[in-house]
Amino acid sequence: MFTIEQIKEAHAKVKSGADFPNYIQDLIILGVKGYDTFVHDGHVQYYGVNNYTVTSDEKYDLIEVSKTVNKERFIEFLVMHQDGQTDYLTFCNHAGQCGIAKWRVDIIEMTCTYFDLTDSEILIEKIPV
Repeated sequence: MFTIEQIKEAHAKVKSGADFPNYIQDLIILGVKGYDTFVHDGHVQYYGVNNYTVTSDEKYDLIEVSKTVNKERFIEFLVMHQDGQTDYLTFCNHAGQCGIAKWRVDIIEMTCTYFDLTDSEILIEKIPV
């Protein structure tokens, strides 16, 4: 089973959204099947086989998540981040401003799904491999 320390080592290589595909490959090697990232404090819950989970600590000061979703603006911020134009914390702040409460990475399906505060799906994207 994987540990938070192993995941932190993989995550340390990520400098921008452009590094995300390599990060996913590292997680696959560790046995991670998926994870949820919570925008309000940055904690992440990772999932493995047989209902195995580990949860990281909060990563930053609280970010307010808007009750109103602005999907179009979020997509603009997402494209900027994936192009390497913003760092992780900036992206999280942008997500919160646009009403994104969490995102779920499904490594089996190779998708990333963004949710609002009511757990409604806002955007689903394929993860490049």
